[in-house]
Amino acid sequence: MIAMLNRIFIVAALIVMTFTGACGSDDGPPSATHTREPSPGAVTTRPPISASPSPAPGVTPIAGAYAAEPVFPHVTFPRMVGLYFVPGDPDHAVVLTQIEGRIRRFNVRDSSQDASIVLDLRDRMILNPDNEEGLLGLAFAPDFETSGRFFVHYTAGNPRRNVIARYTLRNGVADPVSETIILEVPQPFANHNGGALAFGPDGMLYIALGDGGSRGDPQGNGQRLDTLLGKILRIDVSGDTYDIPSDNPFGAAGRGEIWAYGFRNPWRISFDRETGDLWAGDVGQNAWEEVNRVSRGGNYGWNTMEGFDCYLTTPCDRDELILPRAVYPTSEGCAITGGYVYRGQALPELRGWYIYGDYCSGRVWAINTADDGAEPIVLIDGGDRITSFAEDPQGELYLVTFGERIYRLARGG
Repeated sequence: MIAMLNRIFIVAALIVMTFTGACGSDDGPPSATHTREPSPGAVTTRPPISASPSPAPGVTPIAGAYAAEPVFPHVTFPRMVGLYFVPGDPDHAVVLTQIEGRIRRFNVRDSSQDASIVLDLRDRMILNPDNEEGLLGLAFAPDFETSGRFFVHYTAGNPRRNVIARYTLRNGVADPVSETIILEVPQPFANHNGGALAFGPDGMLYIALGDGGSRGDPQGNGQRLDTLLGKILRIDVSGDTYDIPSDNPFGAAGRGEIWAYGFRNPWRISFDRETGDLWAGDVGQNAWEEVNRVSRGGNYGWNTMEGFDCYLTTPCDRDELILPRAVYPTSEGCAITGGYVYRGQALPELRGWYIYGDYCSGRVWAINTADDGAEPIVLIDGGDRITSFAEDPQGELYLVTFGERIYRLARGG
């Protein structure tokens, strides 16, 4: 998308008061763009990423040779923030609506059939939620096909807090009475809630939480180990509530739930289904949106750094920090939406490439997970406001948007 159209698009998004936890807004009501400040300093070198690379992909993708192909034409709900294919049920998926607080189930083979409401969380969520609050994430338990258990991430009020809750699905419906609160995290501000949930190949539940909001992380939560804010957590939810795994890294030095830290607002995390690598898109403050490959105990820099730049002071100490795998400037978008490593069959040249996008510009990029020095490739140069990606059982990828449409990543362009 050319620069002028992108500026017009962002202004329009501000007028209609768009987006959710992926936005990098700060003081006052969150908006679809970042409030930008001069960058305190720049780091121009890029040290190697510490995590081990994934197996090498094959043929290099061609920039601009891809398209967002519309699918599920009758799934057109406002403020959709998630699409999840139901394990063990090839005919159905569920979609999340953020402010409305509903989970709907629909037929992926014939979306013209009426979508049914699986769960309505409006009476549990914060009243009059701010732009980044609401129903934010979902994960099916590894044993969902037998237990019917799934987990949701939403914001509640009085006091303001993030809630991780478990429900049980029976005959396509979750009984609200079945709710078990797993974890509650106090929120000092309305924005930077994170919201993603994902089960790892180890069977543990990983939870992405933002730094608590406001501008510049005024409480320093990203670098503190005594708070869950600005972190990716890892907990064992196989029991009635949760346990802290014994191999988590900070049992003595801080909160035991913490797996990695130094995040501003990680909007969507996912595991590579072949290698088990954990990937996150972290929304930036002033200048940079970033992609991180997340490893045990890693410090990803916020608010010491933003992207490859020092944020608070110049120079800054980055000796213990893991810098991003990739970044893009806010001239190319306003808020990253993390995606997935592609493992499908329809686009074999993309196998092993991490796919991610931007909320405001609708651009979609790919990075080679086997070559930490390779630059990102633009797959799609603009489109609808991307709020989430989804992966179907075959490994094909989908784009969820605030344009009230869902798309599949396809060859075209």
